[in-house]
Parts: sequence; C-alpha cells; structure tokens
Amino acid sequence: MIVIMGVSGCGKTTIGKQLAKQLDLPYFDADDFHSASNIEKMKHGIPLNDEDRMPWLTLLANNIQTWDVQGGAVLSCSALKESYRKLLASKSKQVNWVYLKGSFELIQSRLEHREGHYMKSGLLQSQFDALEEPNYGIHISIENTPELIISKIISKLKTHG
Repeated sequence: MIVIMGVSGCGKTTIGKQLAKQLDLPYFDADDFHSASNIEKMKHGIPLNDEDRMPWLTLLANNIQTWDVQGGAVLSCSALKESYRKLLASKSKQVNWVYLKGSFELIQSRLEHREGHYMKSGLLQSQFDALEEPNYGIHISIENTPELIISKIISKLKTHG
C-alpha cells in the first residue's frame, strides 16, 4: 500500500495517478471519500476539524485493509497529522508513505491556478498549520517534474522494500 501525502495542491493526485499506472496498481483519491457535509464546509472556506475527519479516516483505513488484501493500491491523502497516519495504517500490513514537500508560496501559486476543485487557496494556511511532517517514509520535493518525482519514488520504493 502506498499513500501519497501532503497539503492540498502539492500534486498528490497527479503523482498518485501516474505512479499507480507505472506500478500497475489501482488508484484512489481520499477526497472522493469525504462526506457531503465535509465537502460543503471546504467549499465555503471552513477548515475541517478532527471530528469532521474521523469518520472519513476510519472509512479510508477500512478501505486500505481491503486494498491490501487485493494486492495493494496507491492512495492520495493529505494525512496531515501523525494521529491520522496511525489510524490510516492501523489495519494494513505495510504502508509506504510518500510525502510531497513544497513551500507555502509554491503550493499557493498552484492552488490559485487550479480550477474545478473545492479546496481553495484560502484554506492552505490551515493545512500547513495542521501539518506534522513525518520523520519516516519517502520525502520528495515537488519542485521537480512529475516524471522525475515518480522516478525518484519508484527508485526509493525498490531501495526500501
């Protein structure tokens, strides 16, 4: 199981989809599992709190368990806090964490040019405020091209098992 994590706008979906294709694994976006009420909050610029996220994280943990049994998957999920990552990994044999890391300024610029997504650039600060960078997993700078990022991820996955 591979989880691509980081704040909104760091490239989780782009990288996750391409990585899954290269590894011949199914791809899932955690955003697709949010409740309607969570999506409404975010559309209106209201950051989610832990209470909002708990049912979503539990659902994802259950799905991760299923995807593990089915041979693995790639999941894009913000997974901003350590407690979220522990819950997500709680039913899995092994989660390979890939943290897409970038500066606030770069990511804000990307969000301001993104269309058709409910997560607006105004919520980015709340994501950085909540972010607890992991001291494990694969850390990748988002300043490279998607192709180079994926190449680095695959190389590191092979190195780290």
